[in-house]
Amino acid sequence: MQFIIYIIVYPLLWFISKLPFKLLYLISDAVYVLLYHVFSYRKKVVTNNLKLVFPDKSEKEIVSIRKAFYKHLCDMFLEMAKTMSISEKDLKKRFAIKNPEALKNLENLNKSIIVLYGHYASWEWSLVVEKYINFKGLGVYKPLANKYFDKLVRSIRGKYNTELISTKQTINRITQLENAGTKTITAFLSDQSPRVTKEVYWGKFMGIDVPCFTGAERLAKKLDFTTAYLKINKVKRGHYEAEVITLAEDSKKYPDYALTDLFLAELEQQIYKQPAYYFWTHKRWKHSHKKPK
Repeated sequence: MQFIIYIIVYPLLWFISKLPFKLLYLISDAVYVLLYHVFSYRKKVVTNNLKLVFPDKSEKEIVSIRKAFYKHLCDMFLEMAKTMSISEKDLKKRFAIKNPEALKNLENLNKSIIVLYGHYASWEWSLVVEKYINFKGLGVYKPLANKYFDKLVRSIRGKYNTELISTKQTINRITQLENAGTKTITAFLSDQSPRVTKEVYWGKFMGIDVPCFTGAERLAKKLDFTTAYLKINKVKRGHYEAEVITLAEDSKKYPDYALTDLFLAELEQQIYKQPAYYFWTHKRWKHSHKKPK
């Protein structure tokens, strides 16, 4: 069944990837109408999230942000399909690195790099960062249930030699490369909601207590890596700009959870400024009520 679904969907994705951007966004507009007005995809989740983190905004403001978010969401998923065939030249034009010298400065420290991301703007197109640094690119991800689509995703994200590794593989793979003398730049999407345990770290995100993933920070401190945040902004439709922000050149010197808090603070600033570009369909605050008193 997995293969049947794949051979049905793959030609459609390939076809979409070959379309010019103008036509791509016309399709995105049509998908928006279906997703938002017809199927109301996760609209309740999005609305509840927005009201939770923006309690002072009016109903009209919430609706405005919600509509803008769904339009961005449709654009982003079609842009993900476009990644299958987009050229390096075009991708660099549409996903510009504002300060490539910051990557070189980190590279010159001769330490591997941990890069923290949020589900904001276009994290998928950030794969082009690999073209601005000589370190081996790694991306930590959750493998897809459909093995054929999982292989496709690894192929797309590996266009510029980035290697996707599962969470369980992360420590062993990075340590293996370090022992072989290979410096790495590893991307972590770190704003997801982990399972709540007694040991989980609770941080503040958008003014609300949430459990936080701290694996990236612990890895940076344990292996003496530098830590950075990739601040991705949407400039206009189909165009993004990323800024490399150094959080720590010497991660070991920071107290526990300080780097995680710095990351959350950076992401918060972006969301408050342009809330429509955050991934509001994700239930990021679903465990907030579980924090021990």
